[in-house]
Amino acid sequence: MLPRFTTLLGAAALLSACSTTPPYQAPTLPAPAAFKETGVWQSANPQAAAVPDDWWLLFNDPVLNGLQAQVANNQNLLGSAAQIRVAQAALGSSRAALAPTLGAGLTASRGATATSSASTSVALTGSASWELDLWGKLSGAVSGDQARLKASQDDLAAARLSVQATLAQSYFSLRAAEAESALLQRTLQAYQRSLDLTQNRYQAGVASAADVAQAQTQLKTTAAQLVESDSSRAQLEHALAVLLGLAPSEFQLARTAVLPAAPDVPDQLPAQLLERRPDIAAAERRVAAAYAQIGVARAAFFPALTLSASAGYKGDSLANLISAPNLLWSLGPSLALAAFDGGLRRSAVDSAKASTDVATASYRQTVLTALQEVEDNLVIAGSLQQEAVLQAEALAAAQRNLEITTNQYQSGTVSYLNVVTAQATVLSSERSLLDLQNRRLAASNQLLKNIAGRW
Repeated sequence: MLPRFTTLLGAAALLSACSTTPPYQAPTLPAPAAFKETGVWQSANPQAAAVPDDWWLLFNDPVLNGLQAQVANNQNLLGSAAQIRVAQAALGSSRAALAPTLGAGLTASRGATATSSASTSVALTGSASWELDLWGKLSGAVSGDQARLKASQDDLAAARLSVQATLAQSYFSLRAAEAESALLQRTLQAYQRSLDLTQNRYQAGVASAADVAQAQTQLKTTAAQLVESDSSRAQLEHALAVLLGLAPSEFQLARTAVLPAAPDVPDQLPAQLLERRPDIAAAERRVAAAYAQIGVARAAFFPALTLSASAGYKGDSLANLISAPNLLWSLGPSLALAAFDGGLRRSAVDSAKASTDVATASYRQTVLTALQEVEDNLVIAGSLQQEAVLQAEALAAAQRNLEITTNQYQSGTVSYLNVVTAQATVLSSERSLLDLQNRRLAASNQLLKNIAGRW
């Protein structure tokens, strides 16, 4: 019996080298050798090409640096970290299936039959079983769980990058709202002086009541815009609190009304950098996990071989239980195969193949979205730099026009409507310049995130 069993075990070991999992081939990365929109980007100093992992340091804003140091308390990041522990536990479970299982038991019973008196039976047993991984079903499950664990780790890295980038942009928008509020406050003071002047001229009989009404309308409209700007600033402060894992009532940021300068971003942005993005890495690992599941589904078509053994002692009392006459044991393999399942296993294989196609398409879409993000921000950053120069020139011209129009109104050669129009143009130009600065910071932030980051 033993030689036959040894022969069977050797044959099983040889079969265990077989696998039903198809060879994994990573999906091709549709990444071009160079980006399309680099032509509009101003090349930075080559010495500035090195971007730190903590890319926000390039904005030279101590407050932003302090906020970034607190993102570990973000609840989404804590949830992603918990998902890693879930994936680790799943991997541990699948690895455990490769090892034998051992068990032990102690039972005692007392009973009688119609022809015999009551008797006691005591048994001490131990058992072991081991399912041989002949067709790669168990190892395929391990490979899939390993890939899913790596995907969870990449998900955490991607989530951290997203939170850091969102935090930076929310901070920039908050400072832009503060700067806009300061601008509107200065404008209100100027509009109040214009209203006082117009009322004096009206009382002197050299201005009409319509001029006074226009000045009052402009003053109140701008005051309403100030309320809206302050409201936006408050909401952005609330958003920053939540990003840091705090209730809005627990967080307050001092006003500065100062936006940091947009740093130079080098134009050395090889498309290969995208291969290191954690969201792309996570998508690729999910493709690998889907391939492993095909092997698990295919293995169900083959018989499962389990080796089992048990041994123990059985007697009528504990006193002399462990003795040779009470010894019992069994050893042998078992082979199990589903003969008919109504197409269940075939459907499982088809489902696994379809899931692989889904994961592959998702991976490629993730890459394309990443390429679009970089291309968009390259063209945005380059064009906004040019727009800012033109807008500054437009603001200077609007300020000169306001000065001329105000002098003309005071001399009585134009109506107050001309002054209102000139003032509105100056305010609009200044607000546009602030918006351009905020958008440049956003584009630089996104580009730096793609270059740096802890991969």
